[in-house]
Amino acid sequence: MYDFLKKNISKIISRKRLIKIEPFLRFVYSIFKAGNSHLCLICNFNISKWIILPNNERICPKCGSLPRDRRLWKLLKTGFIKENITVLDFSPSRSLFRQWKKEKNINYIASDLSANFISDVFFDITKIPVDSNSFDLIICYHILEHITEDTKAIKELYRILTPNGHAIIQTPFKDGDIYEDETITSDKERLLHFGQEDHVRIYSIEGLKKRLEVVGFHVKILALSDDDYLGFNKNENIIIVQKIKC
Repeated sequence: MYDFLKKNISKIISRKRLIKIEPFLRFVYSIFKAGNSHLCLICNFNISKWIILPNNERICPKCGSLPRDRRLWKLLKTGFIKENITVLDFSPSRSLFRQWKKEKNINYIASDLSANFISDVFFDITKIPVDSNSFDLIICYHILEHITEDTKAIKELYRILTPNGHAIIQTPFKDGDIYEDETITSDKERLLHFGQEDHVRIYSIEGLKKRLEVVGFHVKILALSDDDYLGFNKNENIIIVQKIKC
């Protein structure tokens, strides 16, 4: 129902205006979804039932967060969010962007090159226009699978991260080796081979781990289980890397 309303409203107002009023629309919609069966950790809303997408992703009716957003926020709140840190977040979801902006004494910068997300700046991840050692924490969620020159992007993440700083990385993963083919360039072929029109590869966990280690990162892999109450997916993997101070 929410998507139906959003689709029809988008026909009469601009996308920019729709994004601005989206929190209000979701607030009104969420009134009918309140309950005690589930909890969204991002907006702290008690939910009677998740909104279920065709791919079975569970959406929060109030803030619109996806399972990976909620899992990430829980992880961040367990020790990564600290006062006076500088954070760079690539193409964050709107729910997380809005929550980050509520955090006090943190220099949070959101970047997006596609203009599909709310952002503060427009950085090309393969050539980020900032000094080395600029960010204490980097969020790179579902970005690298879009980047043709991913090694250049990984080197840039390493360069701009402060010594002992962390980056939290996630992409879709498969078993076996990384699957990529530079000859696959059309949207139709990429959808068929990589699962989405704008993806250029499918990583394996070990394959991405090796690419991160080659540039100097210390890599830790989290393998996580599901939680229906909090709306987390099963078999979710998150990579945490650190730039170890020499």
